[in-house]
Amino acid sequence: MTRQFAVGDIATNQFEHAADLLGLSESMRRRLSVPFREFTVQVPVLMDDGRVEVFVGHRVQHNGARGPTKGGIRYHPSVDLVETRGLATLMTWKTALLDLPFGGAKGGVGVDPRLLSRNELERLTRKFTERIALALGPYRDIPAPDLGTNAQVMAWLLDEYSSKRGYSPAIVTGKPVSLGGSLGREEATGRGVMLVMREAARDLELPWQGATAAIQGFGNVGSHLAMFLHEEGVRVIAITDAEGGVYNPAGIDVPALREHVQRTGTVAGFAGGDPITNEELFRLECDYLIPAALGGVITRDNAHDLRCRMVVEAANGPTTPIAEKILDERRIPVLPDFLANAGGVVVSYFEWTQNLQQLRWELEQVNESLERKMIAAYRTVLSLVRERSVSLRTAAYAIALGRVAEAEEMRGL
Repeated sequence: MTRQFAVGDIATNQFEHAADLLGLSESMRRRLSVPFREFTVQVPVLMDDGRVEVFVGHRVQHNGARGPTKGGIRYHPSVDLVETRGLATLMTWKTALLDLPFGGAKGGVGVDPRLLSRNELERLTRKFTERIALALGPYRDIPAPDLGTNAQVMAWLLDEYSSKRGYSPAIVTGKPVSLGGSLGREEATGRGVMLVMREAARDLELPWQGATAAIQGFGNVGSHLAMFLHEEGVRVIAITDAEGGVYNPAGIDVPALREHVQRTGTVAGFAGGDPITNEELFRLECDYLIPAALGGVITRDNAHDLRCRMVVEAANGPTTPIAEKILDERRIPVLPDFLANAGGVVVSYFEWTQNLQQLRWELEQVNESLERKMIAAYRTVLSLVRERSVSLRTAAYAIALGRVAEAEEMRGL
């Protein structure tokens, strides 16, 4: 099963479960399942050697009933319209679940950014921004970083948009702090994952301090999450990335690993443990297995091999529906992606709010507000789980669908 199929299939599969739970009408299901607007654009880029490469980009605005659409821009070879549509749908439910005044969107370009020079990456970003600019706006659609993009890419996007329409810091979130970005935004997703994990551990009577965790992915989310878990006293025993990984049953020295990755660009080769592959990581005995990289990595082929006590979805769509059914039968709970990894969009909301008001929050205010939002959403989900005897994911979907359906109904046709 490819990642693209997994993301879209998860969204459709869980949508139907939650819609049945809510008793949504067929017409409302149709309104909530079909994206509002989709763009596919040509992105020609002048390469450093004088060639012109043509890439394909997409932007999908899934639903804007609760406010302007919000969602990341990713640069990855797998990006296509199917994957983008599925991720935009997940953003609609994520923003609704966290009770943010946004709808869901997603965008990206099918490209491996590691193969581009800095100048080529800037040209790509500016041309893609130019091609989708008619769909963007502080009260229309607000991008953010995602897989393969970062604060610098958002700075180029901001500059390109502003060059035609005047300085518009609220057009994009995840910017450098010096250009109106929010303090705490870079680490927000990883912090949010940790906060929800800690709450779930308490309610499900799982260990916390001294517990063990294995993380697939050491990008922005995985690296910050590893640090937060390390600081909480959770023993991170394995970490992998695309190039390899490291395993140490006594616990990895996460600060030392971060320094190693800054020097070498990869987890592979770190001296503080034994080498391990991504496939081996999924078979480790641990309390928390945390996919924090790509979607569709827990499938029917490896779900029976998992030896964890909980799966925590720090990535988008890492568990396929068939795999989740297997995990449910094995009584391994799954902390769903659009609850667990919502910290980034929560602080993006704070950044957008600060830009519109032209003020800056202190880091303490950002972190305290993030914790309140994440825990409130988790508590709402847990309440429905206990009331209706459903999974965490089904409860989360039902809450999100209910809020979006109510907004659609109130706004009318």
